[in-house]
Amino acid sequence: MTKSNIKPPTHVGGGAIASINNIVMRIVAVFAASGLSVIGAGAVVGIETYKAVILAGTLGVATVVERLARGFLDDGKLTVAEINAAFSAVDKKAEK
Repeated sequence: MTKSNIKPPTHVGGGAIASINNIVMRIVAVFAASGLSVIGAGAVVGIETYKAVILAGTLGVATVVERLARGFLDDGKLTVAEINAAFSAVDKKAEK
C-alpha cells in the first residue's frame, strides 16, 4: 500500500487508542504550559507557588475539556479539527 492511499483520521471513535493517548498527552501539556506560566505571578500576589501552578493548570485543562465536550455533544463525534480547535483555545502563541 502506498502512502497516497492512507487517509488521515477525521474523527475519534471505535478503537482510536492512539488518538485518545494523543489527547491525554496534550491535556498534560496544557496543564504544564498553563501552570508554569504563572510561577512568578503567584509570588507577586502572595499565593504559594504550587497553589498558583495547580490553579492555572486546572483552569487550562478545564477550558480544553469543556470545548471537547461541546464538540462531542454537537454530533457525537470529535473531528480532528474540533480537537485541534479545543487545544488551540488555550495556546496563546498558536496562529489563528
